[in-house]
Amino acid sequence: MRRTGEPMTLSLPPFTKAVTWLLGINTAVYLLLLLLTRVQPDVPLFVLDNFALQPQAVVHGAVWQLVTYGFLHFEFWHWFGNMLGLWMFGSAFESAWGTRRFVELFSVGVVGAGITTIAASYAHILGNPGTRTLGASGGVFAILIAFGMLFGDQEIMMIPFPFLIKAKYFVGILIVVTLAFAMSGSGGVAYVAHLGGLLFGWLYVRRGIKPALVNVGFAERYYGMRNSYYRWKRRRAAKKFEVYMSKHDRQVHFDEHGNYIPPDDDPRKGNGGGKSGWVN
Repeated sequence: MRRTGEPMTLSLPPFTKAVTWLLGINTAVYLLLLLLTRVQPDVPLFVLDNFALQPQAVVHGAVWQLVTYGFLHFEFWHWFGNMLGLWMFGSAFESAWGTRRFVELFSVGVVGAGITTIAASYAHILGNPGTRTLGASGGVFAILIAFGMLFGDQEIMMIPFPFLIKAKYFVGILIVVTLAFAMSGSGGVAYVAHLGGLLFGWLYVRRGIKPALVNVGFAERYYGMRNSYYRWKRRRAAKKFEVYMSKHDRQVHFDEHGNYIPPDDDPRKGNGGGKSGWVN
Protein backbone atom coordinates (compact mmCIF):
# COMPACT_ATOMS: atom_id res chain seq x y z
CA MET A 1 0.00 0.00 0.00
CA ARG A 2 1.10 3.60 -0.49
CA ARG A 3 -0.15 7.12 0.06
CA THR A 4 -1.56 9.08 -2.88
CA GLY A 5 1.15 10.95 -4.76
CA GLU A 6 3.99 8.77 -3.51
CA PRO A 7 5.98 6.65 -5.99
CA MET A 8 4.68 3.10 -6.15
CA THR A 9 6.73 0.65 -4.15
CA LEU A 10 6.12 -3.01 -3.45
CA SER A 11 6.35 -3.75 0.26
CA LEU A 12 4.75 -6.23 2.60
CA PRO A 13 3.19 -5.26 5.92
CA PRO A 14 5.05 -6.17 9.12
CA PHE A 15 4.05 -8.98 11.43
CA THR A 16 2.92 -6.97 14.43
CA LYS A 17 2.51 -8.53 17.87
CA ALA A 18 -1.23 -9.28 18.04
CA VAL A 19 -1.45 -10.10 14.33
CA THR A 20 1.32 -12.67 14.76
CA TRP A 21 -0.43 -14.22 17.77
CA LEU A 22 -3.78 -14.41 15.97
CA LEU A 23 -2.16 -15.88 12.87
CA GLY A 24 -0.37 -18.44 15.02
CA ILE A 25 -3.46 -19.47 17.02
CA ASN A 26 -5.70 -19.76 13.96
CA THR A 27 -3.06 -21.68 12.03
CA ALA A 28 -2.35 -24.03 14.94
CA VAL A 29 -6.07 -24.78 15.35
CA TYR A 30 -6.47 -25.33 11.60
CA LEU A 31 -3.52 -27.75 11.40
CA LEU A 32 -4.60 -29.57 14.57
CA LEU A 33 -8.11 -30.08 13.18
CA LEU A 34 -6.64 -31.25 9.87
CA LEU A 35 -4.47 -33.81 11.68
CA LEU A 36 -7.19 -35.01 14.04
CA THR A 37 -9.66 -35.36 11.18
CA ARG A 38 -7.34 -37.84 9.47
CA VAL A 39 -6.80 -39.77 12.68
CA GLN A 40 -10.40 -39.68 13.94
CA PRO A 41 -13.11 -38.79 11.37
CA ASP A 42 -15.64 -37.97 14.13
CA VAL A 43 -13.60 -34.99 15.34
CA PRO A 44 -15.14 -32.43 12.92
CA LEU A 45 -18.67 -33.24 14.09
CA PHE A 46 -17.65 -32.96 17.76
CA VAL A 47 -15.94 -29.60 17.15
CA LEU A 48 -18.87 -28.25 15.13
CA ASP A 49 -21.38 -29.30 17.78
CA ASN A 50 -19.46 -27.73 20.66
CA PHE A 51 -17.36 -24.85 19.33
CA ALA A 52 -18.90 -23.57 16.09
CA LEU A 53 -21.53 -20.84 16.43
CA GLN A 54 -24.97 -22.44 16.65
CA PRO A 55 -27.59 -19.83 17.65
CA GLN A 56 -29.90 -22.21 19.50
CA ALA A 57 -26.96 -23.57 21.50
CA VAL A 58 -25.81 -20.05 22.43
CA VAL A 59 -29.21 -18.95 23.72
CA HIS A 60 -29.32 -22.13 25.81
CA GLY A 61 -26.03 -21.32 27.54
CA ALA A 62 -23.16 -22.12 25.15
CA VAL A 63 -22.02 -18.49 25.12
CA TRP A 64 -18.37 -19.48 24.58
CA GLN A 65 -19.30 -20.22 20.98
CA LEU A 66 -19.46 -16.45 20.36
CA VAL A 67 -15.66 -16.53 20.64
CA THR A 68 -14.55 -20.03 19.71
CA TYR A 69 -16.24 -20.06 16.31
CA GLY A 70 -13.88 -17.29 15.21
CA PHE A 71 -10.87 -19.61 15.43
CA LEU A 72 -12.27 -22.54 13.44
CA HIS A 73 -11.42 -23.22 9.79
CA PHE A 74 -11.79 -26.58 8.06
CA GLU A 75 -11.04 -25.54 4.47
CA PHE A 76 -7.69 -24.26 3.23
CA TRP A 77 -8.98 -21.28 1.24
CA HIS A 78 -11.27 -20.21 4.07
CA TRP A 79 -8.32 -20.20 6.46
CA PHE A 80 -5.91 -18.65 3.94
CA GLY A 81 -8.25 -15.82 2.92
CA ASN A 82 -9.00 -14.81 6.49
CA MET A 83 -5.37 -14.95 7.56
CA LEU A 84 -4.27 -12.93 4.52
CA GLY A 85 -6.81 -10.21 5.29
CA LEU A 86 -5.87 -10.25 8.97
CA TRP A 87 -2.20 -9.75 8.15
CA MET A 88 -2.50 -7.31 5.24
CA PHE A 89 -4.90 -4.90 6.96
CA GLY A 90 -4.63 -5.72 10.65
CA SER A 91 -0.95 -4.85 10.88
CA ALA A 92 -1.62 -1.28 9.70
CA PHE A 93 -4.36 -0.78 12.29
CA GLU A 94 -2.27 -2.27 15.09
CA SER A 95 0.74 -0.13 14.15
CA ALA A 96 -1.41 3.02 14.20
CA TRP A 97 -3.68 2.41 17.19
CA GLY A 98 -1.75 -0.07 19.30
CA THR A 99 -2.04 -3.73 20.19
CA ARG A 100 -4.79 -3.35 22.80
CA ARG A 101 -7.16 -1.48 20.54
CA PHE A 102 -6.48 -3.85 17.66
CA VAL A 103 -7.38 -6.84 19.83
CA GLU A 104 -10.50 -4.98 20.97
CA LEU A 105 -11.48 -4.30 17.36
CA PHE A 106 -11.00 -7.93 16.31
CA SER A 107 -12.91 -9.19 19.35
CA VAL A 108 -15.75 -6.73 18.79
CA GLY A 109 -15.94 -7.89 15.17
CA VAL A 110 -16.05 -11.60 16.03
CA VAL A 111 -18.58 -11.28 18.85
CA GLY A 112 -20.63 -8.66 16.98
CA ALA A 113 -20.79 -10.89 13.89
CA GLY A 114 -21.94 -13.76 16.10
CA ILE A 115 -24.68 -11.66 17.70
CA THR A 116 -25.82 -10.48 14.27
CA THR A 117 -25.95 -14.06 13.03
CA ILE A 118 -28.04 -15.14 16.02
CA ALA A 119 -30.44 -12.22 15.60
CA ALA A 120 -30.84 -12.89 11.87
CA SER A 121 -31.44 -16.60 12.39
CA TYR A 122 -34.14 -16.09 15.02
CA ALA A 123 -35.74 -13.36 12.93
CA HIS A 124 -35.79 -15.91 10.07
CA ILE A 125 -34.10 -13.38 7.79
CA LEU A 126 -31.45 -15.88 6.73
CA GLY A 127 -30.71 -19.33 7.99
CA ASN A 128 -32.22 -20.84 11.11
CA PRO A 129 -31.16 -21.24 14.77
CA GLY A 130 -29.73 -24.69 14.06
CA THR A 131 -27.32 -23.56 11.32
CA ARG A 132 -23.64 -23.48 12.26
CA THR A 133 -21.23 -20.66 11.43
CA LEU A 134 -17.44 -20.69 11.80
CA GLY A 135 -14.39 -18.68 10.81
CA ALA A 136 -12.66 -15.39 11.66
CA SER A 137 -14.41 -13.44 8.89
CA GLY A 138 -16.38 -11.27 11.35
CA GLY A 139 -13.17 -9.99 12.95
CA VAL A 140 -11.44 -9.60 9.57
CA PHE A 141 -14.33 -7.58 8.13
CA ALA A 142 -14.27 -5.33 11.21
CA ILE A 143 -10.58 -4.73 10.49
CA LEU A 144 -11.30 -4.07 6.80
CA ILE A 145 -13.87 -1.35 7.45
CA ALA A 146 -11.68 0.19 10.16
CA PHE A 147 -8.81 0.27 7.67
CA GLY A 148 -11.04 1.93 5.07
CA MET A 149 -12.17 4.56 7.58
CA LEU A 150 -8.70 5.36 8.92
CA PHE A 151 -6.56 4.92 5.82
CA GLY A 152 -9.16 5.56 3.12
CA ASP A 153 -6.88 7.55 0.83
CA GLN A 154 -4.07 5.01 0.86
CA GLU A 155 -3.76 2.95 -2.28
CA ILE A 156 -3.52 -0.81 -2.26
CA MET A 157 -2.65 -3.18 -5.07
CA MET A 158 -5.42 -5.55 -6.11
CA ILE A 159 -3.26 -8.67 -6.26
CA PRO A 160 -3.16 -10.51 -8.69
CA PHE A 161 -4.50 -7.59 -10.75
CA PRO A 162 -1.79 -5.01 -11.59
CA PHE A 163 -3.62 -1.83 -10.59
CA LEU A 164 -4.06 0.34 -7.52
CA ILE A 165 -7.26 1.35 -5.77
CA LYS A 166 -7.90 3.59 -2.78
CA ALA A 167 -8.71 1.67 0.38
CA LYS A 168 -12.08 3.40 0.86
CA TYR A 169 -13.21 2.33 -2.62
CA PHE A 170 -11.98 -1.21 -2.04
CA VAL A 171 -13.94 -1.46 1.21
CA GLY A 172 -16.98 0.07 -0.47
CA ILE A 173 -16.89 -2.54 -3.25
CA LEU A 174 -16.46 -5.25 -0.63
CA ILE A 175 -19.55 -4.07 1.26
CA VAL A 176 -21.66 -3.99 -1.92
CA VAL A 177 -20.55 -7.50 -2.92
CA THR A 178 -21.23 -8.81 0.59
CA LEU A 179 -24.69 -7.25 0.62
CA ALA A 180 -25.44 -8.73 -2.79
CA PHE A 181 -24.44 -12.24 -1.72
CA ALA A 182 -26.34 -11.93 1.58
CA MET A 183 -29.53 -10.76 -0.17
CA SER A 184 -29.26 -13.48 -2.79
CA GLY A 185 -29.06 -16.12 -0.09
CA SER A 186 -25.78 -17.51 -1.42
CA GLY A 187 -23.94 -18.67 1.68
CA GLY A 188 -26.51 -16.60 3.55
CA VAL A 189 -25.56 -17.04 7.19
CA ALA A 190 -21.83 -16.52 6.53
CA TYR A 191 -22.50 -13.26 4.69
CA VAL A 192 -24.72 -12.05 7.51
CA ALA A 193 -21.74 -12.62 9.81
CA HIS A 194 -19.61 -10.55 7.43
CA LEU A 195 -22.13 -7.73 7.59
CA GLY A 196 -22.17 -7.98 11.37
CA GLY A 197 -18.39 -7.63 11.44
CA LEU A 198 -18.60 -4.58 9.18
CA LEU A 199 -21.29 -2.99 11.35
CA PHE A 200 -19.55 -3.53 14.67
CA GLY A 201 -16.18 -2.51 13.24
CA TRP A 202 -17.74 0.73 12.01
CA LEU A 203 -19.34 1.32 15.42
CA TYR A 204 -16.03 0.71 17.18
CA VAL A 205 -14.16 3.29 15.13
CA ARG A 206 -16.96 5.82 14.61
CA ARG A 207 -18.80 5.74 17.90
CA GLY A 208 -15.61 5.23 19.68
CA ILE A 209 -15.41 2.54 22.18
CA LYS A 210 -12.77 4.79 23.73
CA PRO A 211 -10.60 2.55 25.85
CA ALA A 212 -8.95 5.34 27.80
CA LEU A 213 -12.29 6.81 28.86
CA VAL A 214 -13.76 3.40 29.54
CA ASN A 215 -10.77 2.45 31.66
CA VAL A 216 -10.94 5.70 33.63
CA GLY A 217 -14.65 5.28 34.26
CA PHE A 218 -14.19 1.66 35.27
CA ALA A 219 -11.32 2.55 37.58
CA GLU A 220 -13.39 5.28 39.24
CA ARG A 221 -16.31 2.91 39.80
CA TYR A 222 -14.01 0.18 41.05
CA TYR A 223 -12.20 2.35 43.58
CA GLY A 224 -15.46 3.99 44.61
CA MET A 225 -17.04 0.61 45.36
CA ARG A 226 -13.89 -0.59 47.06
CA ASN A 227 -13.74 2.46 49.32
CA SER A 228 -17.44 2.15 50.15
CA TYR A 229 -16.87 -1.47 51.11
CA TYR A 230 -13.96 -0.60 53.37
CA ARG A 231 -15.97 2.21 55.03
CA TRP A 232 -18.81 -0.22 55.66
CA LYS A 233 -16.39 -2.73 57.21
CA ARG A 234 -14.94 0.00 59.43
CA ARG A 235 -18.40 1.11 60.62
CA ARG A 236 -19.39 -2.50 61.26
CA ALA A 237 -16.21 -3.20 63.22
CA ALA A 238 -16.71 0.02 65.23
CA LYS A 239 -20.26 -0.98 66.19
CA LYS A 240 -19.12 -4.44 67.22
CA PHE A 241 -16.35 -2.90 69.33
CA GLU A 242 -18.84 -0.56 71.03
CA VAL A 243 -21.04 -3.55 71.95
CA TYR A 244 -18.06 -5.53 73.16
CA MET A 245 -16.79 -2.70 75.39
CA SER A 246 -20.27 -2.01 76.81
CA LYS A 247 -20.42 -5.62 77.97
CA HIS A 248 -17.28 -4.89 79.93
CA ASP A 249 -18.77 -1.72 81.48
CA ARG A 250 -16.77 0.65 79.32
CA GLN A 251 -18.25 3.18 76.95
CA VAL A 252 -16.50 4.00 73.69
CA HIS A 253 -18.02 5.85 70.77
CA PHE A 254 -17.42 6.16 67.03
CA ASP A 255 -18.84 8.61 64.52
CA GLU A 256 -20.92 7.67 61.46
CA HIS A 257 -17.72 6.99 59.50
CA GLY A 258 -16.35 4.55 62.05
CA ASN A 259 -13.78 7.00 63.45
CA TYR A 260 -13.05 6.80 67.19
CA ILE A 261 -14.30 9.76 69.25
CA PRO A 262 -12.14 10.59 72.29
CA PRO A 263 -14.20 10.98 75.49
CA ASP A 264 -13.57 14.73 75.72
CA ASP A 265 -14.89 15.25 72.17
CA ASP A 266 -17.93 12.99 72.41
CA PRO A 267 -21.01 15.07 71.46
CA ARG A 268 -23.24 12.54 73.23
CA LYS A 269 -22.03 13.74 76.63
CA GLY A 270 -24.70 15.61 78.51
CA ASN A 271 -22.81 18.90 78.60
CA GLY A 272 -22.16 18.98 74.85
CA GLY A 273 -18.61 17.77 75.25
CA GLY A 274 -17.37 20.50 77.64
CA LYS A 275 -15.62 19.74 80.91
CA SER A 276 -17.82 22.03 83.01
CA GLY A 277 -21.58 21.96 83.49
CA TRP A 278 -24.19 23.92 81.61
CA VAL A 279 -23.98 27.71 82.13
CA ASN A 280 -26.95 29.92 82.44
